[in-house]
Amino acid sequence: MPSSHWYQLNEIMELIIFTQPKSILDIGMGFGKYGFLSREYLELFDGREKYNDWKRTIDSIEIFEKYVTSLNKMIYDKIYIGNALDILPTLDKKYDLILLVDILEHFHYDDGIKLLKVCDQLSSNTIISTPRQFFSQREMFGNQSEIHKFLYKKKHFKIIKNKIFVPNIFSLIVYIGDKSEKLGKFLRKKRMRWTIASHLRFFKFSDRLLKKDIELFFSVWRR
Repeated sequence: MPSSHWYQLNEIMELIIFTQPKSILDIGMGFGKYGFLSREYLELFDGREKYNDWKRTIDSIEIFEKYVTSLNKMIYDKIYIGNALDILPTLDKKYDLILLVDILEHFHYDDGIKLLKVCDQLSSNTIISTPRQFFSQREMFGNQSEIHKFLYKKKHFKIIKNKIFVPNIFSLIVYIGDKSEKLGKFLRKKRMRWTIASHLRFFKFSDRLLKKDIELFFSVWRR
């Protein structure tokens, strides 16, 4: 369907904000949730206080034209209609970040790996989310491309360098690219702080750790 589950929103948006991309390509935009949230959190929280004066480029690829609404056209700078495998080789620009949120499972293995390689050529960083468990999904909304074709696991990403897996109960989330090493350091420090905080009995001390975690987050992506 032209949507994805909400149990990965925190992780994916944290990764997008961490990356601080000047340009994004959202492959399989569907309803446009991540384009919308990226526009909000990257543009309104940048300190300029310029509403509707967008400085980031957010493009998308959507295989099913009927999903495109007036809302999508307001959010995205450019919407390419067609199969990403056909469109990506024709693009003459590179992006700071490509989003593949609940998209990969719609490609058979060979095509999925081909898609990842093309994304790696066109983008400095890529965020992937795909289900941890295979479940059958039929054609939906008259869109044959909604059918699930393959279950991707960690082993299928061995050929990809500069990657880090981000914990999530329902999704296999993979961050690939230039900032993966810095992201790994941030996530390890964050995990350590929250582990300590979870064992604390006094709210004030826990609250101080939370503030430190927030300070750490902003100090990392502002560099």
